[in-house]
Amino acid sequence: MGIVLGANQYGKAETRVVRVVRDGPRHELRDLNVSVALSGDLDATHLTGDNAAVLPTDTQKNTVYAFAKRYGIGEPEEFGLRLARHFVAAQPSIRWARVTIEQYGWQRLGPHSFQRDGGATRTCAVTVDGAGEAVVSGVTDLVLLNSTDSEFWGYAKDEYTTLPETKDRVLATAVSARWLLSSVDTDWAASYDGVRAALVAAFAQTYSLSLQQTLYAMGRRVLEERPEVAEVRLALPNKHHLLVDLAPFGLDNPNEVFVAADRPYGLIEGSVLREGAAANDGAF
Repeated sequence: MGIVLGANQYGKAETRVVRVVRDGPRHELRDLNVSVALSGDLDATHLTGDNAAVLPTDTQKNTVYAFAKRYGIGEPEEFGLRLARHFVAAQPSIRWARVTIEQYGWQRLGPHSFQRDGGATRTCAVTVDGAGEAVVSGVTDLVLLNSTDSEFWGYAKDEYTTLPETKDRVLATAVSARWLLSSVDTDWAASYDGVRAALVAAFAQTYSLSLQQTLYAMGRRVLEERPEVAEVRLALPNKHHLLVDLAPFGLDNPNEVFVAADRPYGLIEGSVLREGAAANDGAF
C-alpha cells in the first residue's frame, strides 16, 4: 500500500493589527485579528524539507502590517482581498490563499478616545485562487433574547425524555452567521449593516415554535432584503434560561426569575440559499 501526501496548507494565524488614521483631529481606529492560509506547489517541503517554495509565515505577518500602513485597512473585506490577491500574484508556488479576519468594535468617546465594544464581532473570509475570488462576511457572538413569543412542544419523546413542553419560554442565542456575497464589487459596510439588521429584525419579529424555525426565518429575511447575498449559514446555540423553583420560599414564579445556564446547550445549524443555487462549500 502506497503512502502519499494529502491536501495541505500553512500560514500565519491571528496577527493582531491596530491601525490609527491621523488625518486630522478626529482619529479613526481599526482593530483586526488576521489569519492567512496558503496552499500550492508545496510538496517538497513536506517530503524532502526543501523550503524553496515556502514564503515564511513571519513574512506573511509582516505583509499584514505593511499593507495596513501602505494601503490602510478600510473595510475588512477590502483588506482581505488585497492580501489574498498579493500572495497568489507574488508567489509562483502559491495557487490558493485564504485570509480570515475578525474586526473588533470600538465606541467613540471623543475625537481621539475610544471604548472597546463588548458586543458582536464582525468577520470575513476571503479566498483567491485560479478559479476566482470569493468573499464570505459574517458576525459572531451576536447575543439576542426574546422574553416571550417562543414555544416548544409536540416533539419526539422516548424513555429518556424529561423536558416538559412549554407554550411560553425565553428564547436566547448567540448568533454566528456567515454569508456568501455574489460579487466582490460590493459596498461592504452597507452590506454588513443591512444583513445584521435583517438578522436581528427576523429574530425579534418571528413567533417561534422552534429555534430551527427562527434560523430559517433569519436566513430567509437576509436573502429577501439583500440581493448581493447568495447564501447564509447560521449556527444558533440555544442559551437555555431555566425557571427557578421558588416554591420552597413561598413564592410563585410566573416566568419571571430564571437561571441562565451556559452548558450544555442545544446547537442549531443550517444554511439558507436561493432556490436552484448550489451550496458553495469551498467559499466557507
